Amino acid sequence: MAQPAPPTSTAEATSPTAKLAFWTLTSMVVGSMVGAGVFSLPARFAQQTGVAGALISWAIAGTGMLMLAFVFQRLAMRRPDLDAGVYAYAKAGFGEYPGFFSAIGYWASACVGNVTYWVLIMSTAGALIPALGEGDTVLAIALSSAGLWGFFLLIKQGVKEAAAINRVVTVAKLIPIGVFVVLALFFFDPGVFAENWAGADYAGSLFSQVKGTMLATVFVFLGVEGASVYSRHARRREDVGRATITGFLSVFAVFASVTIVSYGIMPMGEIAELRQPSMAGVLEHAVGTWGMVFVSVGLVVSVLGAYLAWTLMAAEVLFVAAKDKDMPRFLSKATAEDVPVPALVLSTALSQVVLVVTYFSEDAFNFALDMTSALTLIPFLLAALFAVKVAFGWDRGAGSRGGGAEIAVAVLATVYTAFLLFAAGPKFVLVSFIVYAPATILFVMSRREQRRRLFSPGEAVLLGVAVLAAALGVLALGMNWISI
Repeated sequence: MAQPAPPTSTAEATSPTAKLAFWTLTSMVVGSMVGAGVFSLPARFAQQTGVAGALISWAIAGTGMLMLAFVFQRLAMRRPDLDAGVYAYAKAGFGEYPGFFSAIGYWASACVGNVTYWVLIMSTAGALIPALGEGDTVLAIALSSAGLWGFFLLIKQGVKEAAAINRVVTVAKLIPIGVFVVLALFFFDPGVFAENWAGADYAGSLFSQVKGTMLATVFVFLGVEGASVYSRHARRREDVGRATITGFLSVFAVFASVTIVSYGIMPMGEIAELRQPSMAGVLEHAVGTWGMVFVSVGLVVSVLGAYLAWTLMAAEVLFVAAKDKDMPRFLSKATAEDVPVPALVLSTALSQVVLVVTYFSEDAFNFALDMTSALTLIPFLLAALFAVKVAFGWDRGAGSRGGGAEIAVAVLATVYTAFLLFAAGPKFVLVSFIVYAPATILFVMSRREQRRRLFSPGEAVLLGVAVLAAALGVLALGMNWISI
């Protein structure tokens, strides 16, 4: 049985909590990670690096994300009282306003990530219907908007129904990816692979190549924390950690394989020029048109399943934050079927806004992908830093100091997420704060509802930094110093 969570972090007695088993939690982790990203990997990597850089990138990303997976596994056991993991860990470790920032960043990344799914679906259909372009035309945005709100109505029916659909979709989506890897190995050309080893002339130094792939690897691994975010629904608390590790190990080899085998099919310069989903273009080159169609169908199934999982998690973060009184109380309301409808509405609305913004972007898919990754970095960094506090025994709620392995995992996860912020560069960090700073109005609303002081001195300093960074971001966009 799951341990009871504190009253401030659970649904009210009138809103029964749906209980999810280990394999359902695992499918949510896999379903969250295996989405749009895996189908875009060949071109995304070929635009930055050759085989050698790709192998190094996956070694770094795999190790770093495994450390994060272990962090979420360990924190789920050391602090079972904390729900909605990423947000709750930041709050417990560093205070209410940093916790709010973590909730907003994670929530916004989920909403922006959902936009990549619709852009990719429309780009896939655009190969047959030119009016859809690469997912960024008026018709594509209109159809994507209809899909956004259609899924809102589906999820509104209940968590159990949505989770059951996700289990089926998770299995279905893995079939075309597996077929792609097998066929790519069958048509693998060692000569082409060798020519792609060092990278093309445009790739730059090996360090630059590896650095350029980091946001793409973050994007495909988003969801590794899925079971932790939805922990209040776990039938048994220990299932949260087990599902996290099982889900991660299930998809890591798939992601690396899709990337590496593609280098044996086409020259990397040609892969880099493929429209998304580039996996379809690679398979079309190998086996003909039917390969493109096969992957395209698999993409639609995969993306819709990932969209379902991410929409659930986005709403869950707002809901639990509102229960903890770090968001306005209207976001804490849930139906008798345990669906936080106001949080779901706000999540869908933000996705709608970002979807419209993609019309003005030079590359809608890559912009949304990189923004999704960048928005997640601060929440991940705060969770890793909290794991350091727990491991060293500096967190009262966790009790004693952890062992050497726990400390090493927490430190490595922190170093990895700090490197990701460096790899993202100032462009996406500044644009992220354009989201963070205005969202503080929700924090202010919550404080006013509680008749509390709006900001402590430390929180006021953090607010000032956020507003300054947002202002610089707006200025940089207005002066064309950075572009979307």
